[in-house]
Amino acid sequence: MSHQIIQPEGWAPAKGYANGVLSADGHLFVGGQIGWTAEQKFECHDFIGQMKQALQNIRDVVEAAGGTPEDITRLTWYVTDKKEYLAAQKDVGRAYREVLGKHFPAMAMVVVAGLVEDEAKLEIEADAVISR
Repeated sequence: MSHQIIQPEGWAPAKGYANGVLSADGHLFVGGQIGWTAEQKFECHDFIGQMKQALQNIRDVVEAAGGTPEDITRLTWYVTDKKEYLAAQKDVGRAYREVLGKHFPAMAMVVVAGLVEDEAKLEIEADAVISR
């Protein structure tokens, strides 16, 4: 079984990891996405802005693999500030729907002490099943 590395066109190269790996049976594993752009720059420094960018990054990887947001089956969120997340719930829902629509896959949220990129407020990884 061969796997295909998924790298959206125009994105800065991933170093030491893959943004996505698509298996021969259509399972897509999206590496943890943070709130930076395709050029690996943080344009937003607030939770909602970074969340929208991270979700857009996931959507970009899924679409580069030939899928749609509806193909996403699981999201795992890693957030650095539980209170900040909880305080923004209404905006979280609105921003989520703007990027991924009304598709709600299985999800988990984990509060972490920090992320590798110091500016990152959250990281989200995803799984999807792409019909071939």
